[in-house]
Amino acid sequence: MAFRPKRALAIFWKDFLDLRKNVGLLLSMGVLPLVFVLVPIGVVWAYAARPDDPNLRVIAQYYNQDLLLGENAALFLIDKTLTDWFGMFLVMPVFVPILISSQSVAGEKERRTLEPLLSSPVTAAELVAGKSLASLVPAVGISWVAFFVFCVGVDVVAWPLVQAPLMPNALWTFGIFVLAPLFAFFGNGVAVLLSARVSEARTAQQLSALVVLPLVGLVGGQIAGWLNAGVGYYALQGFVVLLLDGVLLVASVRLLDRERLISRWG
Repeated sequence: MAFRPKRALAIFWKDFLDLRKNVGLLLSMGVLPLVFVLVPIGVVWAYAARPDDPNLRVIAQYYNQDLLLGENAALFLIDKTLTDWFGMFLVMPVFVPILISSQSVAGEKERRTLEPLLSSPVTAAELVAGKSLASLVPAVGISWVAFFVFCVGVDVVAWPLVQAPLMPNALWTFGIFVLAPLFAFFGNGVAVLLSARVSEARTAQQLSALVVLPLVGLVGGQIAGWLNAGVGYYALQGFVVLLLDGVLLVASVRLLDRERLISRWG
């Protein structure tokens, strides 16, 4: 059966309207960006407010023992914070689609709306496209808005020390507009697959959330000084996630086949 964009858009619009009615889910989606924006702004402010604190040089030399005496330790730590926090920021475009996509099949089953959906002539590809758009559009939109607020906040608190805008830099611009959508698709793909396999949306959400643990672990390695992150490091992450996105897309289309869902849930 041919792919018809109108049917995919109809599924997207239906799920989008359902999302607007779910106040609890909307609040959950709003709290996470606040944390991911306010914490690094607070850290940058702390460094910029006391650039002559001798403890900053001790901390900076933990990460770079070759730090020159004339080099500003506060600037070094601000730059490292912005680089390392980018890895944590990528957790957001993964996690927000998980909150939404966990409802995609298991939620339909709980609301008893899956049977009417399966009785329509929608194909597996249209179902995947529509439900993916319903989670990707809000997730990427939230990430971009949070990025804008983050840039403004960092530049405001760092201005007294730097006297120039720090953000957006090349790493963050590349990451937020290229990597964030890839990571969002990854979170969405995992949640859609698990949602099709379990009977409760909450179970799908809890299991899907486990995929952010490796990302958090990598950021922990960066903060501990075990990993040296940079453009090449994040580009490699993006390439791996791109491959995983392709696998998840194929698996989702196969698993969300209408006949397969009818035999399982119908």
